[in-house]
Amino acid sequence: MGTDSASGPGATAQQHVGPREVASAARLLDGVATRTPIELSRALSDLVGGPVLLKCENLQRAGSFKLRGAYVRMSRLTDAEKARGVVAASAGNHAQGVALAARMLGVSATVYMPSGAALPKVAATREYGAEVVLDGTSVDDALRLAQAHSERSGAVLIHPFDHADVVAGQGTVGLEILEQVPDVRTVVAPVGGGGLAAGVVAALGDEHPEVGVLGVQAASAAAYPASLAAGHPIPAGRMATMADGIAVGRPGDVPFALLHGRHVPVRTVSEEDLSRALLFVAERAKMLVEPSGAAGVAAILAGAVVQTPAVVVLSGGNIDPLLLLRVVRHGLVAAGRYLQLRVRVDDQPGTLASLLGELATAGANVVQVGHVRTGVDLAIDEVEIGVQVETRGPAHCAELLTHLRSAGYRASEA
Repeated sequence: MGTDSASGPGATAQQHVGPREVASAARLLDGVATRTPIELSRALSDLVGGPVLLKCENLQRAGSFKLRGAYVRMSRLTDAEKARGVVAASAGNHAQGVALAARMLGVSATVYMPSGAALPKVAATREYGAEVVLDGTSVDDALRLAQAHSERSGAVLIHPFDHADVVAGQGTVGLEILEQVPDVRTVVAPVGGGGLAAGVVAALGDEHPEVGVLGVQAASAAAYPASLAAGHPIPAGRMATMADGIAVGRPGDVPFALLHGRHVPVRTVSEEDLSRALLFVAERAKMLVEPSGAAGVAAILAGAVVQTPAVVVLSGGNIDPLLLLRVVRHGLVAAGRYLQLRVRVDDQPGTLASLLGELATAGANVVQVGHVRTGVDLAIDEVEIGVQVETRGPAHCAELLTHLRSAGYRASEA
């Protein structure tokens, strides 16, 4: 009953997606989705030795590329299917895309979201008019609940990535890249279920063999590398990443077939890489993105080799402000902008003031100070001072440690 999501044996064979299907999706999205801008990143270009541009899907309506696939899928429902309503599952971006598309098409929508979904994403989904049900601990849990809802109610399941219409819609990102950067040689895209990267592959078709696609997953939620090596989708063993937008436990059959067929490599990035990338995009590109939206930049910063001109897709900008604060702090640490020190000194008046004076002389800004006076490895007349300082980068961190040690302090990095 309305659950024709392309999952299960034979689904991929029935759902071909190529340049013709992407072009058709683009016509449906004319006047609906924003043609997002392409911005040159001089910092990334200098890093890789050739032009690197950013495709700013964080500026898309509803804050991510997800509106494209959701609208194409829903616009092709029959009147009877639209009357039954739709149901979806998402950590946030697909939820907002479905909710906005449903409002535009006059269709009722129910969206299952994990109980830990970011509150701003939940609020935005409700503001677009969808009914939100918070249940489960992951997107995969929410998807199972949405499928059960579909079977029970007859509402049509709008899968976040595993349907030809959804992939074709996401592929319009690739179509725009081809038009905006005709000499593009590499497209770097975040990968969760695989709909965006597969859409780009579909847009390229056989007509652009010169263009490579590089997928990027969070290392702590990466199902694609093992799946591609095995030749079939394999569920991820664990899911623990700040990049909730790409935290998907199993590749979709439709996108997997496209990525595997074109031999698309999928690189993984660490949580530190993601934090550093988010901070980099904010500081250098003046763009606000969510961790999953910065995954492509994280791969470039981590040393991914790409042919240029390369286009990195900033897939979404829907970040919880509280997460943003934590990630920025984490990113500052990963980038060497914060240094946590442990300094052992004699427990005498004036020693803290002297230490702070040495840090000031070395150009460090003290953020936080703490004392430890009891410990099995501390002498009775010793105290360990924990100091967090702001620095100018990794080289400055090393200079600080050298300066303190040369001044006689027993200092180490925490």
